[in-house]
Amino acid sequence: MNKKLVSLAIGSIFASPVFADTLSNPQIGVVVDGYYQDGQRHNSEREEGFGLGHTELNLSSNIDDKFHGALTAVLESHGDETELELEEAFIETLALPYGVNVRAGRFLSDFGYLNNQHMHTDSFVERPIAYRTFLGSHYYDDGVRANIVLPTDLYVKFGVEALSGNKMSSVEDGSKVGVYTTTMKLGNDFSESSSWQFGLSYLRNENGKVKEFEDHDHGHGHEEEHDHSHAAAVTGANLYGADFVWKWAPDGNYKYSNFTLSAEYMLLDGVVDSKYKNDAESPDNLSAYYVSGVYRFNPSWSAGLRYGEAESYDGHAHGDHMHFTALNDKEMDAMIAWDSSHFGTIRAQYTRIDNQDSETDNVFTLQYVMTFGAHGAHAF
Repeated sequence: MNKKLVSLAIGSIFASPVFADTLSNPQIGVVVDGYYQDGQRHNSEREEGFGLGHTELNLSSNIDDKFHGALTAVLESHGDETELELEEAFIETLALPYGVNVRAGRFLSDFGYLNNQHMHTDSFVERPIAYRTFLGSHYYDDGVRANIVLPTDLYVKFGVEALSGNKMSSVEDGSKVGVYTTTMKLGNDFSESSSWQFGLSYLRNENGKVKEFEDHDHGHGHEEEHDHSHAAAVTGANLYGADFVWKWAPDGNYKYSNFTLSAEYMLLDGVVDSKYKNDAESPDNLSAYYVSGVYRFNPSWSAGLRYGEAESYDGHAHGDHMHFTALNDKEMDAMIAWDSSHFGTIRAQYTRIDNQDSETDNVFTLQYVMTFGAHGAHAF
């Protein structure tokens, strides 16, 4: 994104007369994410060597008693290039009746469990391979969202979104409103020491089905030249998701020790046009999942394991026929993290990678994530 455009967006917040009185003292936060790693994971934004990861500048404030506004700009380094992206710039309602909330602008989609959370809150260096393959690591877009939380003892939340879909498009001139999502989340306490949340998600992508391939176009495979557009590695007409999270802490006190078990499953269908259905290994549907467990054994130290798989494909034209190759990535992650405080984390992570060629790779990453200024509450 043009750096001048981001600067103008940030500056306009302070210059606007609407914001003049209420945003004279907005909450300002900075997250610095740096790392060194000796390899690269598939569909990853982090390259081998030293690098700047998902470094954020956050601004947020209540506009008045009816609206809240937030902006997040992200810096990332890729070799000798530095990207500046406007990841979030939205307003949302604060006072609608019946538990309704409406958000408009650019924001992280509510699809799945992890996607609507900022990446610096993650327990691992990278998002799971499922997210990196189907959602471009984390899917943010321009559009509108409406949520409702029901007034029941059981936590029940329904949401719908209409989004531009630019980051999920496989066609050049598609629908201007390309993505629609529907989500449901349920949650409750098992006991004083444990709680759970279950979610179902559906994403309809009007521009997701691949209709044409160029000769020898490997646009959906494992490329040597990595694209940092934050777009999904593969797309389709329909993406379904299910997630479950269970958290335990003695007597509900998460400060000294706690354990989090989480899992997600995704299914993508409508991947390629029906005219390719008779071609060898033409992808009908693709699936991905991960399971992770993270244990905090004292206030400063935590350790975790995660396993995930994701199916994808490579497709290119050979004259009048297509050639498809099925791809399958498997990752096992082990990490240990030291928290100097609530605002600083140093993390070491080992990843074992297996792919469809039965090739094995090992990647080690040392990461630091430091937060200063305002720091929002973490999601469940």
